[in-house]
Amino acid sequence: MAAVKACNVLITGANRGLGLEMVKQLSEKSCPKQHIFATCRDPDGPKSEALRELAKKHPSVITIIRLDADDPSSVKESANKVGSLLGNNGLNLLVNNAGIVANGTIQTSRVEDMKNTFNTNVIGPLLIIREYLPFLKMAAKASGTPGMSCNKAAVINISTVAGSMTRMPSIYNHFPTLPYGVSKAGFNMLTVLAAEEFKADEILCMALHPGWVKTELGGDEATLEPKESVAGMLRVIGSLTEQHHGGFLDYAGETVTCHPFKNGAGGNKDNRGDGGMDDPSKTIGVEDQNGAGIRDVQLGHKAEDRSVSGWPRDYGRTSGARGLRRARTAGGGVR
Repeated sequence: MAAVKACNVLITGANRGLGLEMVKQLSEKSCPKQHIFATCRDPDGPKSEALRELAKKHPSVITIIRLDADDPSSVKESANKVGSLLGNNGLNLLVNNAGIVANGTIQTSRVEDMKNTFNTNVIGPLLIIREYLPFLKMAAKASGTPGMSCNKAAVINISTVAGSMTRMPSIYNHFPTLPYGVSKAGFNMLTVLAAEEFKADEILCMALHPGWVKTELGGDEATLEPKESVAGMLRVIGSLTEQHHGGFLDYAGETVTCHPFKNGAGGNKDNRGDGGMDDPSKTIGVEDQNGAGIRDVQLGHKAEDRSVSGWPRDYGRTSGARGLRRARTAGGGVR
């Protein structure tokens, strides 16, 4: 798969977890003239120390920007600052990595949890995409090349199978995260509709599932190291074309279904599709034959980096909640 050669990249939730690892890997293999805008809610706080140290190592490559997905004024201010630094080439790659999770069921989910997860996981990315869209359009026009790619202009939404109506039911009894699942389903719809709007401007837009990753909250039983997950995602991102526009892939390049219909709602006998949405008869992706589950999630209403790193592909075929590390939080979260 091709490497990411986007000149100007912005990553949200970049102070910890997968966001930080993505900044690290991109900065270590940065191509000429590449610049990374690493955003987080509190750049000066203790949980952003690792990001600050990384920026010191690559001062000509990394710029830390304050961006709170819950605060529309913060989103707008960040866009103004980044815009002043971009020049005429625009923004080539926007990675919406920030997100939060709260657990609950129909009977136990609090209104506050529903509002918070929807605000951060859906409205936040919507506002971010909207504010940065002019810079993405600028990059698409400046490229002077036809087609779609992350090196031209792209929005990559880091999602999860929790937002898949195909996968969530099989793990819901073991890990009831209704507020999170509903918000991520909305996030996936946002991806599809953004892709529809961006066709004419040739701005690629798709969702990406990072897998089950060993991070601070992912736990030691997770199957992936952050380095492996991010390396896989970057390989996928670097290989994207217009055929993947509106699609939903995982870190290994496998497609993920979102629809609970027979044959993936696409009518393909083998449940396989191209991951795109140009034809409404096609599924958003291909069914993952290995099952799925949740583990590596950022908990709480004010997670510093709000990065949600994914669900294990094999959780749906394991013995349920065995081995899960749980701790009740004020927001009803589970870790």
